[in-house]
Amino acid sequence: MRLSEPDHQKIDAAIAAAERNTSGEILCIVANEVSDYREVPLAWAAAAALILPLLLIPLGFGPHWLPGFAGGWTAAHSGALDESAAATLAAYAVTQALIFALVTLLGAIPAVRRALTPKGLKARRVHRAAMEQFLAQGIHVTEARTGVLIFASLADRHAEVIADKGIYEKVKPEVWGDAVAALTKAVQQGRPAEGFVEAVSLCGTVLAAHFPPGPANPNELPDKLVVID
Repeated sequence: MRLSEPDHQKIDAAIAAAERNTSGEILCIVANEVSDYREVPLAWAAAAALILPLLLIPLGFGPHWLPGFAGGWTAAHSGALDESAAATLAAYAVTQALIFALVTLLGAIPAVRRALTPKGLKARRVHRAAMEQFLAQGIHVTEARTGVLIFASLADRHAEVIADKGIYEKVKPEVWGDAVAALTKAVQQGRPAEGFVEAVSLCGTVLAAHFPPGPANPNELPDKLVVID
């Protein structure tokens, strides 16, 4: 899911139009993905390796489930432990290792890894990335502290709207819910450009109601979509 040059132009035009009616500033940022979530497949693999072999025990799990395993192993370890118990423990350990390796390999596939990642973890990572960009892009240093960040992660299919201190003193955080919902829905439907345009329009309406343009109305943030890797 990529944004074309016409998509950028539509979003840039929407930002400029919204800011003509307010002294507030709007900055839009889009990221392809905010995290690779490499730890998620490992967590799933560890859980699967611990749980799945246990489910096999009531079904009569034993060394005979692994072709060619029992005979060779017990011959090499006869006398060290009871052969049947030792072979069963070894087969159990091998099964755990195989399950761990299989789930880890499957989780290396990006689409599978994203499917395995809990929505709550994605939301937290997107929020953290949005806060980092809020500071990195200098939104917090506008003269009246009236900057708004509209942030979306395409692969994570999640959006955030973060407003600066000057806005929060007059506008309740839940007011931005419509903009977040519109952008999130559009990203999930593969229409990120339309989502950004709608979110910008909704945010612009809120800003215009509380922060009308002043005589100078300087443009302190770029009226364009910022793309980050």
